[in-house]
Amino acid sequence: MVFTALLFFAGLLLLYYGAEYLVSGSSSLALSYGVRPLVVGMTVVAFATSMPELMVSLLAAIGGSSDIAGGNIIGSNIANIGLILGTAALIAPLAVDSSMLKREIPYLIGASLLLLFFSMDGVLGFGNGVVLFLLLLVFLGYCLFNARRDPLGGPAAADVVAREKRGRKKDLFLILLGIVGLGVGAELMVRSAVTIARTFGISELVIGLTIVAMGTSLPELAASMMSAWKGEMDLSIGNVIGSNIFNILFVLGVCPMIRPLAVDPSMLRFELPVMLVFTVALVPMILHRSTLGRGKGGLLVGGYGLFIAALVFR
Repeated sequence: MVFTALLFFAGLLLLYYGAEYLVSGSSSLALSYGVRPLVVGMTVVAFATSMPELMVSLLAAIGGSSDIAGGNIIGSNIANIGLILGTAALIAPLAVDSSMLKREIPYLIGASLLLLFFSMDGVLGFGNGVVLFLLLLVFLGYCLFNARRDPLGGPAAADVVAREKRGRKKDLFLILLGIVGLGVGAELMVRSAVTIARTFGISELVIGLTIVAMGTSLPELAASMMSAWKGEMDLSIGNVIGSNIFNILFVLGVCPMIRPLAVDPSMLRFELPVMLVFTVALVPMILHRSTLGRGKGGLLVGGYGLFIAALVFR
């Protein structure tokens, strides 16, 4: 059991550093081509920080652990908004671009509602996965259109692009290193999580919603906290919203196309509605002064604490 726990934490470390290298390399590479920070956060960083969820859920699905695969994504999306965005707001109030409230957040709400609808028959099948993945392509096309229409501009932007161009080879190396770390870390984490759950009689769903979800959300936590600390608000918020969109449309699009995912009935009654509540709650929070301040951050973190307590004591 001690060895299994060590494997779990080794996998967690590999996931964290793998994602850290992937985020660092991919965001710098995107900036070297003059892409705005908000678009970088919504796409490149969001994709990179969603890779742990993809690797863990994919390996869990292939291994027949649907509860870990699905629970990981639902739990991760709740953690991204409650724990990560809440913590970032506690560090520094986050000014939110009004365009996000009109476009990206409604897209996330729509994706969440569609996931809830697809899950009502108790399984996410191949057809569901195809629809979700096609919607991801629509989202990426929209982001690409915005990037072309509104590139990074100004004298300061030219300096950023020139600086980042010099490190492109290093960025590519970091991306490759990160992908390898994610693959190995995900394998170790899934295997050990399943063993721990079975040893202590804990359901794989609870393990997926809590420990595995928080573990795979570490890259988002690191990226958002560092962005908030540096005052890069667009990158911090864009990372969380984009990552949640990728988790639903990319991860839960790809996994069912490889192997259908069974959806636990309890998830329909509690976890999926909670994910939707956290997502929809962003609308009134942002509408009020277009800012996520420390008070709102405290509410998000407190709400996440209540969610974890409800899982543990139910």
